[in-house]
Amino acid sequence: METERASTQAKVQIGTPHWARMGEETFIFGIWLLYWIHHVFGRLPFRICLFPVAAVHWALRPTLRFSSMQYLSRLQISTNALGHTPTWRDGIRHVVLFAETLLDKLLAVSGKYSFSQIARNTLSQMQEEIKVGRGGVIVTAHIGCLELCSALAEQDKEVRLNILTHTQNAEKFNQILKRLNPHTSLRLIEVSEITPATAVFLANCVAAGEFIVTTGDRVPILSKQFVHANFLGQKAAFPIGPYVLANLLKSPLFFLACIHTKSSYEIHFEKIAEKIQLPRGNRETAAEEYALCFANKVTELLKRSPYDWFNFFPFWDQGNINNE
Repeated sequence: METERASTQAKVQIGTPHWARMGEETFIFGIWLLYWIHHVFGRLPFRICLFPVAAVHWALRPTLRFSSMQYLSRLQISTNALGHTPTWRDGIRHVVLFAETLLDKLLAVSGKYSFSQIARNTLSQMQEEIKVGRGGVIVTAHIGCLELCSALAEQDKEVRLNILTHTQNAEKFNQILKRLNPHTSLRLIEVSEITPATAVFLANCVAAGEFIVTTGDRVPILSKQFVHANFLGQKAAFPIGPYVLANLLKSPLFFLACIHTKSSYEIHFEKIAEKIQLPRGNRETAAEEYALCFANKVTELLKRSPYDWFNFFPFWDQGNINNE
């Protein structure tokens, strides 16, 4: 069994591109299609159409299939969050929730999502930081629907978010945001590296009480700046960037995520550290501790909403995947 599984993994990984190179045009086309199906027919017909589409994607995309089952299996073994050994039905459910979440992202940006049912108790901590005029760095993950947080920030003019991205999808997705909401003040900033000019710009944002949002679960393309931490019982590569950035800006580091509940979503916001310490002689070890803290916080949320993990690539091998 293990030999067969290893063989399947090898076949999937041969020629697998870095996550940042996967399916840009399909991504843009897909989210527009989702939005307009819902716009014309509504949520229930959208869901009815969604299941066969998800099944086809599951059948025809081996990397997606392998990555989903690898994640679900490791989540179950380490946390028992599913309560049973995952099967293909769980994999399709995983893909279906991802498509539903993409729709909610667009509805949130266009102002057509019902925000009243979102649980946001922990956002009081963010309001306390804003009251004293402090910004900071927020590390998040590809779980749930972060765009709901962004949309709520749009409604609250005191909350200003600057979202760092690592692919050119940012430009195209920013165009979609502008078409859905021409008056959006949300800023998506594409960065491949933190240059002195970028650092000055971001430092000014934090000094003005704004927040810099970056992801802590995907290693940027061509980057060798990552550390390993245990995640769901296995070592995984995590980018060092969020912790270096918070250290560079001398700002607090926060964790933000938005996961599904039975009726809507719940926003989770908390402070990881008042100040990030990365000693010169112990930089990597310190970064590993922060990455482990981040991984543990993600795990706690996934125990509650196990299908909310949206990294459909060989996550535990991203430090080894060819970036060519």
